[in-house]
Order: sequence, then C-alpha cells, then structure tokens
Amino acid sequence: MQHTVRGRRRVTTGALALALVLALRPAQAGEGSPAGEPGSVLPFAIAPQPMATALLAWGKQANVQVLTASGAIANWRSSGAKGLLTPDAALDELLEGTDLERESYDAHTVVVRQRQQPENAVPAPADPYIAFDPHSVTPLATVDVRGILADDGFKADTSRTATRTETNLTDVPQSVSVVTREVIASQQAVSIGDVARYVAGVQYVDGYGGSPLFLIRGFDAGNGMTDGMPNGIARTEDLPPLIGIERVEVLRGPEAILGDASQNNNFGGSINVVMKRPQAETVRTLTWSAGEYDGARLGLDLAGKASSDGAWTYRLVAAGQAAERTQQGHGNGRGAYLAPSFAWQGADTRVMGGLEYVDNRVPGPEHTVLLGASLSTASPYRDLPDVPDDYSTYRTTRAVFEFDHDFTDDWAFHSQAQYVRQHSDGRNWSYAASGYSSYLVPVARSFRYQGSYWTWQNDLRTTFSHGDTTHTVLMGFDVARTHAGDSGGGSTVETLETSDTDRDAQIVTRPIAFDLATGTRMSAKYNSLVAPVTTVQNLGGSWQTNAGLYLQDQVAIGERWNILAALRRTTYQLDTHWEDGMPRRQRKSRWVPKLGVVYKLTPTVAVYADTAVGFQPDPLLGKDGQPLPAVTSRQVELGGKFDLFDQRARLTAALYRIHVDHSVDLVSPEPPFFATPGPGQTNRGLEVEFSGNVAPGFDVLASLTETRIHNNDDTRPTGTPKHQAAVWASYRFGQGPVQPWGVAAGILGRSRSLGRTSVDGQYFGIPGQASVETNVTRYGEHWRVTLGIKNLFARTLYAVNFDDTFVPIRQGRTVLLTGSYDF
Repeated sequence: MQHTVRGRRRVTTGALALALVLALRPAQAGEGSPAGEPGSVLPFAIAPQPMATALLAWGKQANVQVLTASGAIANWRSSGAKGLLTPDAALDELLEGTDLERESYDAHTVVVRQRQQPENAVPAPADPYIAFDPHSVTPLATVDVRGILADDGFKADTSRTATRTETNLTDVPQSVSVVTREVIASQQAVSIGDVARYVAGVQYVDGYGGSPLFLIRGFDAGNGMTDGMPNGIARTEDLPPLIGIERVEVLRGPEAILGDASQNNNFGGSINVVMKRPQAETVRTLTWSAGEYDGARLGLDLAGKASSDGAWTYRLVAAGQAAERTQQGHGNGRGAYLAPSFAWQGADTRVMGGLEYVDNRVPGPEHTVLLGASLSTASPYRDLPDVPDDYSTYRTTRAVFEFDHDFTDDWAFHSQAQYVRQHSDGRNWSYAASGYSSYLVPVARSFRYQGSYWTWQNDLRTTFSHGDTTHTVLMGFDVARTHAGDSGGGSTVETLETSDTDRDAQIVTRPIAFDLATGTRMSAKYNSLVAPVTTVQNLGGSWQTNAGLYLQDQVAIGERWNILAALRRTTYQLDTHWEDGMPRRQRKSRWVPKLGVVYKLTPTVAVYADTAVGFQPDPLLGKDGQPLPAVTSRQVELGGKFDLFDQRARLTAALYRIHVDHSVDLVSPEPPFFATPGPGQTNRGLEVEFSGNVAPGFDVLASLTETRIHNNDDTRPTGTPKHQAAVWASYRFGQGPVQPWGVAAGILGRSRSLGRTSVDGQYFGIPGQASVETNVTRYGEHWRVTLGIKNLFARTLYAVNFDDTFVPIRQGRTVLLTGSYDF
C-alpha cells in the first residue's frame, strides 16, 4: 500500500484507502489490538521525532500498516516510545499530547487521524447498503516526509546530507554513520569529540597548542558542514553544545560534490552537524551535567506552536557552562549558547530563520614536551613559571535561513543559507626551534584571529517515472565566500620592537627562560645565546570563493537497483596578499563526478560500489611565485549494508582506497615561505560498523577499523594506527524491582602509531591504548539521571598523533553526573 519515491516518500494508495475507510466505517478509535493477540508485548525503541516517521517506525516494529494523511500529522512531533509495551500502548505514547487518534481497521492495519470534533467529523454514509462509488471520494493529501529524520534508538534510517534529499541509508552507495540523540545521551557525551569516538574510521586529535581536529580515513576532516552547508572556518570550540544538535553525521570519502572543498586535505570525509529546528509538538526539556574537569552545565530546550493554528512554530535552545580548573591547574573554562528560531508552514511553503550565539572559553589540554625521540624523555613539568594560564576564547555568531516550496506534487524548490562571524584569541606554551639547529626552547604564544563566511545553496527537484524506473533529479547551484585572517597585507614575521601589535590576526611568540630537563631557570647570559627573540607573526588575510553548478539523478529500478549519478562544475577563487604587498589571485575550475550503484540481494541485504573525486585548490605559492597546482584524489569503495534483528539494527562494512596526487605542502621555514607540493599517498582500509537494538532493552554500537597508508616518497606515515576498535552496549531492565534502571559500558582501543620530531625528523613510538567507561541510569516518567565514569582504570592516555613540541595527555579517571527533565 506504500509507494516510495527516492528522497520523498508518499503514501499514495494508502491515502486513498484511508478515504475509503473513513467513508465506509464509523469511528471506533481504540478498538482491537493492531498487532496480533491483545496484550502481546514487544520491545519498542522509537526516539522523539516528527510524527510521520514515528508512525513509520512503529508500523515497522509492530508489523502493522499505518494509514494516515499529511494534513493531519504534518505539524506534530512525537515524544517517542521505548520499552516493553503492547503495540496499542506504544502507539498511544506516540500520539500522547496531540489531537490525533487511532482506529484499528483489522489485525494488520491501523488508521491514525485527527480526533473527530463537530467541526471536522466525517459524516457517515447516508445508506451503508448503497454500493460505494470511488469517483465520489476526493483523495487525501499524501504523506510527505521530505527533510524529516527517522532516528530509531541507536539506529538511524535516513540522511539528507549525502544526496541533498531525504534518502534511506540503505539506498545510498556510500558509508554514512549517524550518531543519534539516544547514543549521545547513553554515552554522556558533552562535546563533538565525545560523539565521534565510537565511529569507524574517525580519530579525534588534540591540536598542537590550538584547536582539536578530526581525522577520517587518515585525512584531516576539514571544517565540516552544518545542516549540509560547508563551513568556511570551523573549530570544535566554535560548534554549539550538544543540546542544540539533533544528530551528527559522518560522511566517508571526498565530499567535493557537496561543495566541501576547504584547504585542509579533507579527502577522507566530512562531519555534518544537524541543528535542532522549530516544531509544532511541544518540547520542554531541561538538561544538566556535573563533572570534575568539565564543571557544571545547564541547558534548556523549548519548542512548540507560536500561533493557535500551528502555522507558526518556534525553538529556543539556551545553555551555559562553568568549570573550575583542569587537571593541569589552568582553566576557569566557561561557555554560553543561545539559539532562537521561528518557522512558518503554509500549504505548499515553509520558511525558517534563526540565530545562534556561541561564547566559549576553553582551557588548553594538559600537555608536556619531549626532550628526545621517545615518550620516556617526556618532561615532568606541565606547568611553567611566569606563564599565564593556557586558554582560548571563541566567539561565534550564526544566522541561518531556509525556504521550501512545492510547486506541484513532482516539483519542489529548496534554498538555505548561513552567515557566520568568528573571533578567537588565546595563549599556550610549547617548544620552538632556537637559532641553533637542533636546540628547542620553551616558548609562550598568544594569538588572535577572526574570520567570516556565508553559504547559499539552491536546489530544484523533480520526480518522474517510466515503468518500474523512478528518477529523482536534483539541479542547483551554491556559492560560499570566506574571509579569513587580517584585512591587511600578507604573512610577516617581525621582532616585537618593529611590529604592529594592533593587527586583527597575529601570533606573538615569547621565549621562556626555563630548563625543562632540570626544572631550573636559565641564566640571562645562557638565555641570550640560545633563545629566540620575541617575535610577532602577522597573519595575512584572504577572500576565498567557492561556487558550483550540479546535477544529480537518483534512479530506482524496480525493487533491487538504486543508482546515484552526480556531476558538479566547481570553481574556486582565492584573493590574498603576499610578502611583496601585491595582491594575488588564483582561480581553479574542475568537473567533479560521482557514481554509485546499490544492489539489494534481499529487502534487508544490499551491496554497493562507489567512486568519487576530491578536489582541493592550493592557496600557497611555489618558488616561481605562482600558485601551486590543485590537489586531487579519487576514492573507490565497495561495501554492504545488512539490516538485522527484524530491521532493528544495521551492520555496514566498507572496503576503500583513496589515492591523492600530492599531500600536505612543504613550506620553507624562512620568508617568503615558498612551498613545494608534498608527496602523494594512498590510503586503504576496512571499516565495519554495527548499531541498533539486538534484544528487548539491549542496544549496541560497535566499530572496527583496519588502515594501511603508503606515502609515495616511502616515508613512514605518522599518527595512523593500523587497528582501531570500539564497542558500547546499553541495557535497560524491563521488569521487576530493577525496571527503572539501566546500565551501559564501553571500551575503545587502538594499536600503536608513530610520531616524528620537528627538528631532526626522528620517529618515535606512540603506544597502543585502551580505555573503559561505564555508567548507570535511573529512569523516571519524565526524567533520567546517569552517573558515569570515564577512563575507569585511570590510564595515561595520549592522543593518536603529536610531535615533540606538544604532547597532549588525556584526562585521567573522571566522574560525570548527567540528567534531563521533561516538564
């Protein structure tokens, strides 16, 4: 009874059947048991989500067909249903707080409709014995779940990012991971770094005295995306707290087809953050946490109707954080977040606008330095005299706009845009080279930086069919413009006496007269011989423009074949100033193709093949003063997706190969800092990921990653463990005195990797490590409280990649208390 169109699901014949049901039968809401014997109990795990997809999830878990109409449910959102429940009780939980009611038509069909009132009641037929004329019935509106996310516990079924249309993950010829709200809550995640730890192929790396970053398939993940829009500048500290985020998606492979072509070697994939948006169903949620080093957090999430007819909806998310001191002794971290948004929904049009403000003061990670080419030479000193606290401040303001309009049933237009301003400043200490070639001295650095960017995307979509072949064609264009750094000249390094310290973007480096080997201060004479002078590096500014025209066709052939073909003409332009003060402009254009095929062996088993091209223009200049050639990559991926445990869980396996023609540039250490292209590399790997419900109340998330990297110049790859695995399991008791309780535990492990010293290029080993965490949760009717322990065995944990100048050390054993209350 359901007919599915790629990117937009319509219950067409189901809508007509509902018209017949309502015309031929009087309302008998609540009669019968829609799934088998009355009182039969099933495990339900339906997360809060829009009503349309909640009903689809209920129907799948209860093995019942749900008939409804979009006019009745379009503005409603369900609070979800979880636990051992009868199908009727689970459906009642989904419908609670709405004006919707259920009617059991037969043992395998249920109707959900607006509760019958005198002003909206459907009249009974005048004579029930007269033959029914279907031509006298006006078909009901179709159910349209475009743009709606269907998260079901640990398992998600759809994504809009990979194809710019709402698509079942099984139909996407690509490895995509979705971290749902239930996973975030179960793991007590407080940052994006926590969210990505259990995802296959992803590594979280503390920055070298700066912002942390993510690696995907061995490459820097770049600036990532927000709501599918590439970010011009982004750091983990610029992102909102998790209370403002609906889900986190990890797309593996180059995403140049989506316009993500930043300057950070993001050939392995991208991280997309999906923000919470206005909705008609009421949300009143208070969240809080308290931890030893993270401090105290408090968040408020409010949503609902802003007008009596439900056409206007709103969302307001606010959060604050205050921390004492880090394990290192620095800190006084703090954070503030405010995000109001409003939306208007008409018959064919939806408009949404919102603002976001982030103000984070983040203490630097605990760290030390190496005095040689091994971890055994690490300095015991992690806090130096005469050095201010290590911390950085990040302030981000974001405005967002979204517009949707359906011209007809087959044509629709979607437009969205964002404008972001960012400012950061901070300080840290590390090592730096002195005037003597192999001697390193401690230095204190302070920096400030600012930037802004805007992104605008426009899509025109149409759907048409020929026989058993359905096409969903997407045509569009996007443009993004980023201003980074100072608006003045290029990058310069000067002494403090000759420099301008009022620039908007600069780094000030000051030597510290301290011997890390002995813990004593250096003499003034000794310091003057070996220590560098205080310098100010003025960072040049640039304007970067990315624009693209794209065409995409999603083809569904019968019940077994799905094809994704896309082509983008991408253009990149960089305007900047260099040492001679002259403006420089480089412009690059390229066709970027992508092709993938999915074949469904059975309704629950699919195999796929995919090839994609990555494109990254290079902003640096070569020795001849001309821009370096753009970097290109090609990925080939083979994989399979298996729905298991009655489709409550999914196993995804992927084999990939990514070849890059040249990697990170080699920059001259002296002005004018000319660069040469780095060697190319080839990354190969296997990724296996499992997520979902395996038994009543028992949810599992697990991943396995095998990686092999080869550098074309035969150097050894750094920061790349060959083996990485993680598993997280959560169990909620279903009966007896322990029914309100739940327990969860996880372990993360990786094999050893290599680091390399900054001066003489010696390799050193970074040991393989494992960390265990666990928690216990008490569930109430409208609340939950979780007490957890991170790094249960208090192991000394290092980042996966670092050099001798900055060795970040993860926090030891920490206790975290988190909770939420729906009021």
